[in-house]
Amino acid sequence: MSTSENLSHELQNVLSGNPWYGSPVYTILKSISFETAYEKPPGSIHNVAEIVLHMIAWTEEVMDRMNGLPSGVPTSGDWPETGAPDEQKWQNYVEDLKLVNVNLIGIIQNFPPDQWNEPTNDERNREQGAGVTYEELINGLIQHHIYHSGQIALLKRIITN
Repeated sequence: MSTSENLSHELQNVLSGNPWYGSPVYTILKSISFETAYEKPPGSIHNVAEIVLHMIAWTEEVMDRMNGLPSGVPTSGDWPETGAPDEQKWQNYVEDLKLVNVNLIGIIQNFPPDQWNEPTNDERNREQGAGVTYEELINGLIQHHIYHSGQIALLKRIITN
């Protein structure tokens, strides 16, 4: 299996497949009502809607980096504001997360095979442990999605129990 095939398979599995650790991202999100998405339990820093916007922002940033742009903070910000609770906005956020990941999978599948181990356009010093290759970048985003899907599942459990 090529690097592109492996990474796109892993990302799709985390999003909508059958990951070994439990439910995929989209299954977890499908079970979240818009009321739950905007509720912030005592002691929580973020609500589910904020986490989803954060996931979208970083997926967009990874796409930018895959397209050769310099690394940085996402153009929409690290933690974009959700605004007032709104059922349609919540549904749009979930659909936006799906769309950016479909677009990213397309980029992964069409990425030049000989560039996976090349460093991204990152001003950090690789010799000092900063900066990543394109393959490491995608693996990092997959880990990011897993981490935040766990947070979302825990927030749902706290809110609905």
